[in-house]
Amino acid sequence: MKKGLCSLCKACKWLLVIGGLNWLLVGLFDWNLVTAITSGPNVVERIIYVIVGVAALGVLGELLGMCKNCKPGKCDDRPEPAAPSVE
Repeated sequence: MKKGLCSLCKACKWLLVIGGLNWLLVGLFDWNLVTAITSGPNVVERIIYVIVGVAALGVLGELLGMCKNCKPGKCDDRPEPAAPSVE
């Protein structure tokens, strides 16, 4: 993933990928993984769809530069490199 993404934006992107793969399964094979996992349409299935939809909004916000934690160099999983010492 892109350097500088916060953990929330990374999680949103993963949820969006999983949701996209579910739609791929629906389109190709008429088989819904979420329905299979939750044993049919119910409240849990709707909650999963809402979570994936909110993740899509999170990714959209990150793409539009609205996430303050994802500004370049501000948020990264790796530690900041040490500044060179002046002697």
